Amino acid sequence: MGKNTTTTQQTVTPSLAVDLAGLKLSNPLMTASGTCGYGYEYGDFVDLSRLGAFVTKSITAEVRPGNEPSRIVETRAGMLNAIGLANVGLDAFMAEKLPPLQRMRQDGPRIIVNVAGHSIDDYVNTAGHIAADEDVDAIELNVSCPNVSDGLTFGTNPKLLKELVGLVRKAMRPACKLVVKLSPNVEDITATAAAAVEGGAQILSMINTYTAMTIDINKRRPRLANGTGGLSGPAIRPLAVYLVHRVYRCVARDAGVPIIGMGGVQYWQDAVEFLLAGASGLAVGTALFADPATPVTILEGLTEHLRQQGCKSVTELIGALELHTDPPAAPYP
Repeated sequence: MGKNTTTTQQTVTPSLAVDLAGLKLSNPLMTASGTCGYGYEYGDFVDLSRLGAFVTKSITAEVRPGNEPSRIVETRAGMLNAIGLANVGLDAFMAEKLPPLQRMRQDGPRIIVNVAGHSIDDYVNTAGHIAADEDVDAIELNVSCPNVSDGLTFGTNPKLLKELVGLVRKAMRPACKLVVKLSPNVEDITATAAAAVEGGAQILSMINTYTAMTIDINKRRPRLANGTGGLSGPAIRPLAVYLVHRVYRCVARDAGVPIIGMGGVQYWQDAVEFLLAGASGLAVGTALFADPATPVTILEGLTEHLRQQGCKSVTELIGALELHTDPPAAPYP
């Protein structure tokens, strides 16, 4: 009688590593700009080494106090904010905020610094100065904040955006990657995406918040002191997935430019949607206010999904959405 043999199937852990134009991350999860300050504030609530990258709040040349309160308002399935890019300014960031980020980087997450400005010179000088530090892996150019009156001008004008991106790229250390954050508050986001790529953007991040308003019906006044704010959270997720899909299919895929997708990422299923739509990276923002451990929870769910799908790598999901037709044209002239 022959021997009874039992075959033990080994479970292989799928790779979560992604490569964003040469910026190699251990996994696609990162914080969305403006939601976790300068890093150390968030470190009290989650193991930052589990992140693929950490993205700072916007840094400007000068100190900005931001808008008057109230600056954050909860709404159904989302949140409105009108912070106004409040930050310590370039000098204080380099002296006080960057050293802790450099130490954080030693544990694994790459460091992406978000930069905003009043003018082209502001953007160029600030981005160039920060990018000179070898521990800064990428600059995310914020040209899409709906709560200030200046930076959004660049993000809605393809010609200006191309010029700005080109000048910033020239001012940066070559090894530091340039990410351009796109605004959804435009007629056709593929036009601004193409302009950013033509200007030298190596990575696109999208989307920033939608301009929105909520009203105190008793006071008959806007609930935000700024009047309007940026809408984020699960309420905008289907819109964000659609725009990521359009930019991936119409611009980024053929140009070989990866996309960091964001806009209502809360569960691992949301992450998979963005990946299938064409995102290579995933930023979590509003969900952190409810549960700071959201990125870690998403990673665990994403890993299990990849196992169940028989995927060896998360990259097998990127842009794998199957369509019967080409993406529809924008629903406006």
